[in-house]
Amino acid sequence: VACRASPSLRAEMANSGLQLLGFAMALIGWVGLLASTAIPKWQMSSYAGDNIITSQAIYKGLWMECVTQSTGLISCKIYDSVLALPVSLQATRALMVVSLVLGSMAMIVATMGMKCTNCGGDDKVKKARIAMAGGIIFIVAGLAALIACSWCGHQIVTDFYNPLGAMNSKFEFGPAIFIGWAGSALVILGGALLSCSCPGNENKTGYRAPRSYPKPNSAKEYV
Repeated sequence: VACRASPSLRAEMANSGLQLLGFAMALIGWVGLLASTAIPKWQMSSYAGDNIITSQAIYKGLWMECVTQSTGLISCKIYDSVLALPVSLQATRALMVVSLVLGSMAMIVATMGMKCTNCGGDDKVKKARIAMAGGIIFIVAGLAALIACSWCGHQIVTDFYNPLGAMNSKFEFGPAIFIGWAGSALVILGGALLSCSCPGNENKTGYRAPRSYPKPNSAKEYV
């Protein structure tokens, strides 16, 4: 005779799989945000126009600026002063760092609340609430990174179409900003899946105790 799992067991297994999927997506997105923050290719020199020097390519990141020669030689220089940087770059750096820190906290919290781990005790409702908190932190981290990448992208577009800017100093989107957009999207989606771990009344069983009714008084009293 084939054994069938109860509806509560199937729902618990589906919820556990949803948590694993959300955590995996958020983890991959966080790694993408880390790579995006470290890669010095948020902006790359544009080759639009006729008087563009193609013998070298300039890349600008959040922490340094690199120049690649046509011979393959690469030289990078770290920004000397933080206050001398544009406001958009300073804000992007701050938001990306905040996103990475929040993502690290979210991973710890979500690990404690996931059903496949032994951390956080045996109370299923408590663990579900912890997993939901981790998902919310992931969503906040993803939104911070999304704002940072969008702000930087808006500044690149504004500077590119500025008629007063020199054509030789215009920049376009670098690969790091696309990695940041993809990573922030994965972190937000993963956090949303983790937030679906709603703490229901899992400690309650389907058994309901019988109700007791008062006995009616007898019409006759015996002495």
